[in-house]
Amino acid sequence: MTRPATAVGPTVRQRWRTGRWVVLALLVIVVIAAVGTVLTAPKPGAPMDPQSTSADGTRALVTLLRDQGVEVVEARSVADVERAARADTLIVFAETYRLTDEEQLRRLAGLPGDRLLVEPVSRAREALAPELRTDGVSSFVTRPDCDLPEANRAGDAELGLTESYRGASPDLPLTRCYDGALVRYTDAGRTITVVGASAFMTNDALLEQGNAALAMNLAGAAPRVIWFAPQQREGAAGDASLADLMPDQVGWIVLQLALAVALLAIWQGRRLGPLVAESLPVVIRASETVEGRGRLYRSRRARDRAADALRTGTLARLLPRLGLTATAQPEAVTQAVAARIGGDPGAVGHTLYGPAPATDAELVTIARQLDDIERQVAHS
Repeated sequence: MTRPATAVGPTVRQRWRTGRWVVLALLVIVVIAAVGTVLTAPKPGAPMDPQSTSADGTRALVTLLRDQGVEVVEARSVADVERAARADTLIVFAETYRLTDEEQLRRLAGLPGDRLLVEPVSRAREALAPELRTDGVSSFVTRPDCDLPEANRAGDAELGLTESYRGASPDLPLTRCYDGALVRYTDAGRTITVVGASAFMTNDALLEQGNAALAMNLAGAAPRVIWFAPQQREGAAGDASLADLMPDQVGWIVLQLALAVALLAIWQGRRLGPLVAESLPVVIRASETVEGRGRLYRSRRARDRAADALRTGTLARLLPRLGLTATAQPEAVTQAVAARIGGDPGAVGHTLYGPAPATDAELVTIARQLDDIERQVAHS
């Protein structure tokens, strides 16, 4: 017996033919959205990293330079810089606090080509721009007020709180812009440019006023640029282990010390008798104490007390190195420090005995300058 035809079969097939295109379209949309998310997601990295799209990276600036036809070579090590260096190349040095080896700095100082130092630490500035000295802090100067074409074309720029520089010799033909935050001079046929701030080059601040124009004018001054912002410290000893770096006598010294400690422990143990269990008080780590005091200062906006604590601690460590007592007058301390590091007595006195900071940024600058002075005195 033949069953009568019904409309159920054709209706299901019709619905599938219609719905499969909807499902396929949804899948395509999901795939495109996933790929777009992966491609446009921020790429984290260290500050001034040319590959980083985070706020303090420089991916945007490097991309703009390449769009303008500038060849940008991203160097990850001192050896990369040495291989790529040429006379027609500008070398951009950033994150110089990771350059801790004097031999590396000497190698970099001997390379051909112009230099652009971005917020250099004292060690790097002394090696790569030896004719410059720090001249205090420039507070939020925006106008160039100089004859440098790159700065005049950019106009006003938001550099923020920045270091300022002067020439080590009054005879040095030095061009100073933004109240000394940007300086340039010529040495041995190469042009050396130093800028005391780096934030204006980052992805986050590139759109502020003339920041993008200034950054591109400085970093794009040559058709070929080597961008060197080391992301980690390079060891001076290469692949040598810690044991390889120790003198042969160290092993005997350690053995003698271990034997002396063992004999002392036996003697004290026999003298004091058996150990007695005793409940110890709560031990608070020094780092937690420092962090707690810092939070208290910040919650009460006690920048004056925080700056006074930093200056007092620095002076307590500096005075013995300078051969001075705790009763030494500020003028004597200032002159002794300035003579030791070859700095300006006015700038040194302002750092050690100046007024209390008005903002958190000024407090951070004072801390950095105090650390810089203490390091220079220790290594002088």
